[in-house]
Amino acid sequence: MTMPRHGHLVGVAAAVALVAALPLVTDNGFYLKIAFLIAVNYLAAAGLNVLVGYTGQKSLGHAGLFAVGAYTVALLTARAGWNPWLAFVAAGAMAGLFGVVIALPALRVKGPALAMVTIGFGIVVEKVVSEWQDVFAGQQGIYGVIPPSIGGTMFDMRYWVWFAGALALAAHLMLRALLRGKFGRAFMAVNTGEIAAESVGVSVYKFKVLAFVISAVTCGLAGALIAQQNQYINSDFINFNLSIFFLLIVLFGGSSVYGPLVGAIVLTLLDAFLARWPDVQHFTYGALLLFALYAMRDGLAGAIRRAAQALVPALRRPPPLPDAVPAWRLQSAEVPPADKPLLETQKLYKAFGGVVPTRDVDLRIRTGHVHSLIGPNGAGKTTLLNILSGVIAPSRGSIAFNGHDTVGVAPHRICRFGMGRTFQNLRLFADMSVLDNVMVGLHTRLRQGFFACLFGLPGAAREERAARDEALQILDFLGLREKAHETAGSLPYGLQRRLELARALATHPRLLLLDEPAAGLNPQETRDLIGVIGRIRDLGITVLLIEHHMDLVMAISDHVIVLDYGEKIAEGAPQEVQRNPRVVAAYLGTDDEDDESDGPPPVQPELRHV
Repeated sequence: MTMPRHGHLVGVAAAVALVAALPLVTDNGFYLKIAFLIAVNYLAAAGLNVLVGYTGQKSLGHAGLFAVGAYTVALLTARAGWNPWLAFVAAGAMAGLFGVVIALPALRVKGPALAMVTIGFGIVVEKVVSEWQDVFAGQQGIYGVIPPSIGGTMFDMRYWVWFAGALALAAHLMLRALLRGKFGRAFMAVNTGEIAAESVGVSVYKFKVLAFVISAVTCGLAGALIAQQNQYINSDFINFNLSIFFLLIVLFGGSSVYGPLVGAIVLTLLDAFLARWPDVQHFTYGALLLFALYAMRDGLAGAIRRAAQALVPALRRPPPLPDAVPAWRLQSAEVPPADKPLLETQKLYKAFGGVVPTRDVDLRIRTGHVHSLIGPNGAGKTTLLNILSGVIAPSRGSIAFNGHDTVGVAPHRICRFGMGRTFQNLRLFADMSVLDNVMVGLHTRLRQGFFACLFGLPGAAREERAARDEALQILDFLGLREKAHETAGSLPYGLQRRLELARALATHPRLLLLDEPAAGLNPQETRDLIGVIGRIRDLGITVLLIEHHMDLVMAISDHVIVLDYGEKIAEGAPQEVQRNPRVVAAYLGTDDEDDESDGPPPVQPELRHV
């Protein structure tokens, strides 16, 4: 059992004891109300942290979702006569539905535009509850909101602290379990690089919507708590400052699972202290927001963690690695018979205005071979790989891969069909560990669903341990096991290249697309790469690579395809292609005198590194 697990169990026990004991040691209404508000603010911020801190989606409209929860419970109890417990659950469900409503249009935009969409939602909700007097009663508000009760006893402030504290603790435990597994890695992958996330089977669209829904549900429940505790709600509760306050809790606290808790405690206490000076309060929030954005990248929780690690060095110690791991192999069912059709394209064509990087290209890739795609710079090689992997849709033509028509299919689904890839420009999840990068690649292999991960069920824990073991096997296969706990972005360039290859292998591809895997490598690393590609082929994985290092191409390829100006000009065995006059002309050019002569262009004996 590791130190972090011990620490978490101690922390949970301490939190339970604090929540249970506080209402028993004081009857001061002000202190109890502050404790209640800390729990409410944490609940709202914990879900928002999934959206902002983990998934990287900026939202400035969560006051609107807070209002959805508050007014749902108010209308259902005060006017429809619902049981307050059922109304409370309905408030969370209604807020989650509105989370989907926000997410669908918001996902069409990014960055500042996304923030503007969420601001617009918050403003619309604020105006609706202010102006639609017949339903929401505006500033007059809705009275008689019925709070929960136990055995006919209405909640007093002590019960509210226990209830809100229990909800906050439950939310923490569930979100911690969710974010420490495949869902947390997927959220972070979407945050770091959407194209890379899609390439390993993570649906960016699905996980953005899910992050919006999680943040909406917790924020809606926070609003319901406020409405039921006050037994009253009006439009003054819902304003833009509330959205800023929730966002500030997340940014100031930090994006770790403990960040919202730290932020909620500090900022709720500060809010109570500054309540008598509203102007100073607003100025302080603005200053803290700027400070959090520019000076505290990891937030207050990150600063506390670094200080704790400095005082207790054992906290920095990663979990021990096994002394040896079994050799990584594909399952026999995943290895197709040799020399069978795997991918076929017909008349692939792509135009960007007047530029045509792919011009009626026909490809036939067979299993068990290393196919190389070569050509001069600008020949359209990377564009063709992007079309095959779904990053770019062709203007026309067909693609049949592993029994599937993949034209117009999203990259994450093509990955699930059995296609993995690396990129010409590295697309690692740089802030994640080496081990987590590879475990993201295993995302499509993990079958446990959302609720199994949310509740930390034994099946999800077993699957997570198995994924960790396989990720270590893949790292060992590529000589990276000792780097497992290092941050991916801190590795030397050559090892980063190898890590991206490890992540692609983790998808269990039938076809592996390698876009200039030797780019930036020194001669020794390039020679090592030849051996690595050979071992990958021996596993039963078919390879299609783009490469300018002709020594590597000639040493490893079974079949070579040559592009020039988006058109296939030659293909065949390496030695045959190497002596093809059109290939030599494409690489070396011909002078006018040669072009005008009746004979073929001079044949070069060998193509070197281009």
